[in-house]
Amino acid sequence: MKITCLTLLCLFGSSRAWTGASKLPRATQTSLNSAEPTMAQGVHTLDGEEIRGPVQPLGNNILVRVKDTLTATEGGVLLPDQSKERPTEGLVVASGPGKIHPFTAVRIRNPIKEGMSVLYGKFDGRAVTYDDDQCQIIKDDNCLLYYEGVTMNLKNVVPVRDYVLIELYEDPETLLTSSGVVIASQVMAENVPCEGVVVKVGEGRMASNGELTPPQVEVGDSVKFKDYAGNDIKIDGKAYSLVKMVDILGTVTLSEES
Repeated sequence: MKITCLTLLCLFGSSRAWTGASKLPRATQTSLNSAEPTMAQGVHTLDGEEIRGPVQPLGNNILVRVKDTLTATEGGVLLPDQSKERPTEGLVVASGPGKIHPFTAVRIRNPIKEGMSVLYGKFDGRAVTYDDDQCQIIKDDNCLLYYEGVTMNLKNVVPVRDYVLIELYEDPETLLTSSGVVIASQVMAENVPCEGVVVKVGEGRMASNGELTPPQVEVGDSVKFKDYAGNDIKIDGKAYSLVKMVDILGTVTLSEES
């Protein structure tokens, strides 16, 4: 139990990160303390230790159950190579209401809710075992996109906040040289795709006063963004990149012939 409490203090900043028996009415506390736990009461475990109630993240923390790689690939493969090492797609088990801005004391609303599926950064979060499931505790800032449903597709994915989903003009997996030879994109690092057309736009970045700053691009815009700024993914077999609005350099006007 000592290890469990230390873990929760590190993750949530307070031992109140879960709902415990201390918040129940006095009569309810007596009945719970005098009886053995049952499945109806909801027995939970964290890192192998039994806890008094379900974990409730604080601030902008999110508890995510990591999705199995094999079940997450139907209808569209997401980060296929990286996901073999460590899946970065998960189902939201619980989420906090949002963080408090340090200067304005305004709560920055957390857009991620329980039941959503999210895609997050490969090295983000902290691994925990919750109710014998492999989970990650991440922050809303770590989420790239979210969707509702069994698998993701272009219709149900939503970029988080100021992320923009861009369909790349060039396949990032392979490159075709002028002589017709196909080579791996890693060999020609200087040719990393950084142009494409906007297909989905997030709701915008939330300012310190709690209001949204609208994005400066729209669906259908052709854009150029900073090299290596995007997070490459595949949806329905097509190459896309998730780019923050601040990393988009500008819109590009294409000729009618192209």
